[in-house]
Amino acid sequence: MKVHQLLLGILLSAASSLALAAQYKVANQSEYEIAAQKLSAGDTVILASGEWKNFEIVFKGKGTKEKPITLTAETKGKVVLTGQSNLRLAGEYLVVSGLVFKDGYTPSNSVISFKYNDKELANNSRVTEVVIDEFSNPDRFESDYWVALYGKNNRFDHSFLRGKRNKGVTMAVRLNTEASQQNHHLIDHNYFGPRPTFGSNGGETLRIGTSHYSLTDSYTRVENNYFDRCDGEVEIISVKSGKNQLKNNVFFESRGTLTLRHGNGNVIENNVFLGNGVEHTGGIRVINRDQVVRNNYLSGLTGYRFGSGFTIMNGVPNSPINRYHQVVNAVVENNTLINVENIYLGAGSDSERTATPKDSRFKNNLIINDTKKSPFSVFDDMSGIDFVDNLVNFEPSAIKQGLKKKSVSLRKDKNGLLVLKGGKYGAQLDKVLEKNDAGPNWYSKADLKKSFDSGKVIAVKPADSVLSETLAQAQSGDVIELASGEYVARKILAVHKTITFKAAQNAEVVIYPERSSLFEIQNLGSLKLQGITISGQRSPDSSGNVLIRTQKWGMYNNYDFIMHNSKIVDLDINHSFHFFDAGARSFADLIELQGNEFINITGDLLRLNRETDDLGIYNAEYVVLKNNKFDGVQGVLIDLYRGGRDESTFGPHLAMTDNTVSQVGLGKRNKLDASIRLHGVQHSVVENNLFNNSELIKIEHTVGDPQTYIRNNVFKNTEKPTAVELVFKQTPTAIIEQNEYK
Repeated sequence: MKVHQLLLGILLSAASSLALAAQYKVANQSEYEIAAQKLSAGDTVILASGEWKNFEIVFKGKGTKEKPITLTAETKGKVVLTGQSNLRLAGEYLVVSGLVFKDGYTPSNSVISFKYNDKELANNSRVTEVVIDEFSNPDRFESDYWVALYGKNNRFDHSFLRGKRNKGVTMAVRLNTEASQQNHHLIDHNYFGPRPTFGSNGGETLRIGTSHYSLTDSYTRVENNYFDRCDGEVEIISVKSGKNQLKNNVFFESRGTLTLRHGNGNVIENNVFLGNGVEHTGGIRVINRDQVVRNNYLSGLTGYRFGSGFTIMNGVPNSPINRYHQVVNAVVENNTLINVENIYLGAGSDSERTATPKDSRFKNNLIINDTKKSPFSVFDDMSGIDFVDNLVNFEPSAIKQGLKKKSVSLRKDKNGLLVLKGGKYGAQLDKVLEKNDAGPNWYSKADLKKSFDSGKVIAVKPADSVLSETLAQAQSGDVIELASGEYVARKILAVHKTITFKAAQNAEVVIYPERSSLFEIQNLGSLKLQGITISGQRSPDSSGNVLIRTQKWGMYNNYDFIMHNSKIVDLDINHSFHFFDAGARSFADLIELQGNEFINITGDLLRLNRETDDLGIYNAEYVVLKNNKFDGVQGVLIDLYRGGRDESTFGPHLAMTDNTVSQVGLGKRNKLDASIRLHGVQHSVVENNLFNNSELIKIEHTVGDPQTYIRNNVFKNTEKPTAVELVFKQTPTAIIEQNEYK
């Protein structure tokens, strides 16, 4: 009898619990506000499918482990938050799922925040299968987070974050109060999609802690996440706290490194770094005490210095909390490095960073390069690292002890990774995360950006307004093919899509702009010109015209500008008629000029010099000039500027080869007295060019270990290039050699 009464009591209790759980389906913000005021354990709020514009969600409540409070979409992926929207959650055992943020940006400092205010945080809560896609502030230097984790024991999983373009970490674990420290968060199975090169500090994808709280332990676990082309800056992940575990993650063609920047006792294990030879792809950078780097697989990484495939840094003696603490008791073992171009030991060694690693070991690692060239570069005394039984296929040089050279035979394992047959060396991974296993399965990971010439071809003939009308109707990726004849551009052609203007085969095409500019590259725009002549003869008779420019302010999408086999003539209707001018805060992934002629220009050719506030910001990542003819450019050919002392970026890069430069830089308004000025440029190659009766090349090195090569050029009636070091008192490091002076 007592048993029956007990069972009856349990059933009645369960029924009562079920009866108390409520489900609210809401169709607008007012209905949500009403429902949100009466939530209790076990309740669910369902947002109706559709667009929710300018919706700042506050989701608060106290659920339990068995009965969480849930906020979800009627259909996952069909609830789209646009405009100025965000989400704040606070309380206990909350679950959010199925939402999409796109076509807008957060009005606050985060899109998703695990707190309502500084006193009300979320604990034991979960955000899962949420999408934040291109949800960036239109001011590139207005900083925010996309996800800010506070509180304790929270989980962020199976979500999709792509395309953050403005300043600020994509995802941050915050330890700024005791209530968020030793937090035991779990970040797992997320897809961190492409983050474009930011061109300044502040482009990390994930940061755990900050330097202020870096001696505090976080106990955050980052597991089974896929980092796809996360290129924001030199630190993909910046660990700035202790006792974190980063395991089983995949880094695919991501420029930068997983950096143990601050904090002690972190474990980096079972991760896969696949660079595939992409420039600046890096691996792991070690700083601080008690770090463990074990059983990781690194392949095809090309990065160098702080962004190299593997780096152990020098520290600062008695370092302040925000600088570089000495590496002590690091364990680096059973890692595989295949075709990793650079392993830097004692990186950053200088008059400040003099504390070399100590009490550390480097053991049972497998290091194989197809070139059979040693990847090691040693910048200080490495006797504090015990190198034990590492297997390599090259002749040890910079490091000899503990490296055993041997011809090896590698095979592919079930994951497609190269492993040593029957050996104890290198990484052994049971399973490697697939791209499709990260993020929600209902949201496409296909790239959004249209490439040049990927759309339809639109054939046009000369006619009034044909250029502007055709451009307005074209779709991103289309090619506007011009038949022979003269085209008069009566309007500035606003380019806010990826578009190509191309002369038809064997066509002779001349465009005459009648405004102060012919093209303005605007947000979302990229421009390619091919086989076209552009003449300034009908341009306004006023100073300061610019043939091609970006919009003057407000671009937050990176752009490309490419011009091949074209001719630019007679930009001389008045003084200071420039060819290309980048607006402030605009950023080009690529500017490429190849096979062109530039004749009679009273201004500058490439003005990439707008970021003179010296914050490490610059206007273009790659500038390529190949096989062009420059004749009679009165201003500077290239003014490429990156000021400040920040070391978090990759560029700018300049490659200038096989060009003919005549009568360049001699105009009286050229205040630089140079044909080329490179200030703070990180990688420059100027080779196989002819400079005839032109101003000299000026190189101004700042920070970041710049690499400059000026070689195999002919300088006729042109002064020798000059190079200066503006930050460090040292002999200029630019390599100027094998040039001919006449």
